[in-house]
Amino acid sequence: MRTAAVIGTGLVGTSAALALAGRGIRVHLVDRDASSAGTAAALGAGTEEAPDGPVDLAIIAVPPAYTASVLADAMRDGVARGYLDVASVKGGPRRELEALGVDLTPYIGTHPMAGKERSGPLAATADLFEGRPWVLTPTRDTDTEVLNLALELVALCRAVPVVMDADAHDRAVALVSHTPQLISSMVAARLEEADETAVRLCGQGIRDVTRIAASDPRMWVEILSANPGPVADVLAGVATDLDETVRALRGLQSADEDERRAGTEGIEDVLRRGNAGRVRVPGKHGAAPAAYEIVAVLISDRPGELARIFADAGLAGVNIEDVRIEHATGQQAGLVQLMVEPSAAPVLSAALSDRGWSIRP
Repeated sequence: MRTAAVIGTGLVGTSAALALAGRGIRVHLVDRDASSAGTAAALGAGTEEAPDGPVDLAIIAVPPAYTASVLADAMRDGVARGYLDVASVKGGPRRELEALGVDLTPYIGTHPMAGKERSGPLAATADLFEGRPWVLTPTRDTDTEVLNLALELVALCRAVPVVMDADAHDRAVALVSHTPQLISSMVAARLEEADETAVRLCGQGIRDVTRIAASDPRMWVEILSANPGPVADVLAGVATDLDETVRALRGLQSADEDERRAGTEGIEDVLRRGNAGRVRVPGKHGAAPAAYEIVAVLISDRPGELARIFADAGLAGVNIEDVRIEHATGQQAGLVQLMVEPSAAPVLSAALSDRGWSIRP
């Protein structure tokens, strides 16, 4: 691949353009919002100049509702030798293209499983896709050259290709992406009218659960409108669990011993099933999840403190597998949770203590 056109210069389109431009590909940027394309160009994602002729690959990075029409127009105009989209749903756009009577041999549907709470070209980064799954949904009609171009794009963006059926993809993202967004928003919505005293008690748990609730509502309305059925199916299952959990909690309030026992069993059931599901979430680098020990360290909110603690861990010969920070309410301090291999925990605790850090149990 030597040339590409990115149509749609939001977060994903601009990030892909930055990755390609950084690896020597000449990228032409197109967006109905000229200021968005101009911003992407100013970031080094490519040029707003029109190509002299067909480019090697056109990347359609517009909202799902517009994906099929933009793709069809680009294909009729002969913009590229190959075409792909990066919409978060796959079955709907393909069926729309079929209904429009477009030749689908030079097209493949794709979806990079990466994003941020922020949108737009200013949120884009060239490394957005590194190490992330990038779903490809070829069919028997897909031209081999187009599949190879898509695989080259994934490699240039340093993502991990995953081949799936389009409808299976849509059911999967309903479970692992779209429903979590709605659940996060629902939990965060409980805080809107909450008493300020209660909100001030927010800890890391509520921050973890509501992080993605900061996402752009307009963007998510577009995504959910393109995949409503599978999301509703998952939410129906969640609603059943929710009803049963409410009944169990009411049972715990009862004066009847049998109802309290049933309530306890109901709560234990949902928590245990949650444990079993959480274990299936892939761990570091997509490998099986690992059990880490946590070394909790009190840290002041001053420049350079995190760098210093990581440097001290390095001097101790310990690799930090993951890290979380819980900020103290009303104080310029926080608790850094360093996740390490179990055998390394006592080594790290001793080394950090020797270097003056306050280790918390």
